[in-house]
Amino acid sequence: MNSVVCISHVPDTESRIKVAGDGRHVDETGIKFIVSPYDEFALEEAIRQKEKSGGDVTVVTFGPERASQALRECLARGATKALHIKGESADADSLGIAKALAAAIKTVPHDVIYFGKQGVGTDNGLVGPMVAELLGYPQINVVTHLEVGDGKLTAHREIEGAEEVIEAQLPAVITAQKGLNEPRYAGLKGIMAAKKIPIDAKSVSDLGLSDSDIFNQRVVFVSLQLPPEKSGGRKIDGSDPAAAAQEILKYIREEAKAL
Repeated sequence: MNSVVCISHVPDTESRIKVAGDGRHVDETGIKFIVSPYDEFALEEAIRQKEKSGGDVTVVTFGPERASQALRECLARGATKALHIKGESADADSLGIAKALAAAIKTVPHDVIYFGKQGVGTDNGLVGPMVAELLGYPQINVVTHLEVGDGKLTAHREIEGAEEVIEAQLPAVITAQKGLNEPRYAGLKGIMAAKKIPIDAKSVSDLGLSDSDIFNQRVVFVSLQLPPEKSGGRKIDGSDPAAAAQEILKYIREEAKAL
């Protein structure tokens, strides 16, 4: 059972974000980048399938040089191969990224293709479904339980008040939701072994694509703005509960304008 896991390299969710001088990108100075958290669920599921049925787990990313750090992290956790499509992903839209990933996936053996349900940061949830469409594969999104075998998979996904159970023939595309599994950490043995695994690097042109396929300005970031700073809280004396309640109600009505 061969799996491909597509990952994104995103700012740590605890990072303090600053807007770059051009007003259109994030200033990456001093920011720690990590594997997007939802992609960790995708990676863990692929590794578990490998441990159960054998085969390879190939991690693929499209991004700048720093994205190789994320690939090393995935190899340390149990992936067996890595492919880095080099390019400035911040300047590409969802379809451009999907085209690059789909072209790369065609070059490696695969039965199941995994994504996280969205990328933390931009919350981009379109890339996985777009890759499925470009490859002509069935897709099941926001999966919380998965069974794979005998040329097909059975996926469970939560909907309001119920659960859907869907079957699809392989190859297929899955996007992972929190709850699918509990991702593992990289151990020292895995970290040392990952250093010896070569990362295959390809350019957009190596995949038979041109820059216009990836960076054709279908979607353009016009500007980025940070949300306004929150004002300080207001403390209300609680020695007299009735009076405090009246003060809170007055604030909600007259200042917050919530009633």
